[in-house]
Amino acid sequence: MSKRENDSFSIEDLMQLFIKENNLTKGMQKLKIEETWTKMMGQGVATHTTSVKLQNKTLVIHLTSSVLREELSYGKEKIVKMMNEEIGEEVISKLLLV
Repeated sequence: MSKRENDSFSIEDLMQLFIKENNLTKGMQKLKIEETWTKMMGQGVATHTTSVKLQNKTLVIHLTSSVLREELSYGKEKIVKMMNEEIGEEVISKLLLV
């Protein structure tokens, strides 16, 4: 019989290693940003959001409501700060509401 290794790894560590080895970081980051937008802004804003994209550290949000777009434009810096805190790293430097 072969000897079993006694090294123990947490599932989180194994997932991070798998993501890193298979170059899935950007895709996972994209999913996390979309989930964070919905979580931070709530269901009301999420229903008026058609797409959430990160392009060169700029978060591009497409909204169906011009009133909501105007309302959110007043708190862009706060939204960027809250999103980065929730994600756990500074991936967003600018917010563009379209």
